Amino acid sequence: MTYQAVLFDLDGTLLDTIEDLADSMNLTLGRMGFPTHEVEAYKYFVGDGVEALAERALPAGHRDPRTVAQGVQGHREEYSRRWMNKTRPYEGIGALLDALTQRGIKRAILSNKPDDSTKLVVSELLADWDFDVVRGALDGAGKKPDPTGAIRIASELAIPPADFLYVGDTNTDMLTANGAGMFAVGVLWGFRTADELTANGAKVLIEKPPDLLKLL
Repeated sequence: MTYQAVLFDLDGTLLDTIEDLADSMNLTLGRMGFPTHEVEAYKYFVGDGVEALAERALPAGHRDPRTVAQGVQGHREEYSRRWMNKTRPYEGIGALLDALTQRGIKRAILSNKPDDSTKLVVSELLADWDFDVVRGALDGAGKKPDPTGAIRIASELAIPPADFLYVGDTNTDMLTANGAGMFAVGVLWGFRTADELTANGAKVLIEKPPDLLKLL
């Protein structure tokens, strides 16, 4: 099949953001008087939005709405100061985006990161490449794995969902891709395992960014 567009997840797919996310949450937890976590643990805390991140990072007995809201606010404040300290595109992403541009393939990003943060990060760290749509989580809109956002992007680009490769690194992404009727591609350089991706509907797993070109 010939695909016309690629819809990318952001964190763990295009950008390695985990250390800045972990540092921001750990500083927030420490200020609140709670234990912190190793960076590796955050690979399973992130992926479903900042509210889920705060809830998962907080101790089990302190996940009431008020405390979660404090964690969310603290993380937002810290992340706004340090989001570019350690975050960088994964090796090979630039060459992949160059190749997609040369081939005339439409490119979009859909993240569960807040929409303003998503647009800021992309504008600074992926500034050398144009994307047809860049969208994060919006208040009142369903987050991934709700496929509504992915379907809306397909509609805006006037391309059927079946003509999209959806590229992501978590179960959330694979569920979103399949729910939207897109071809689910799981990446092995991100935050989660091959088993998780396959169990949640990945049609193909790729080890390096250039491997995506073989599917076009």
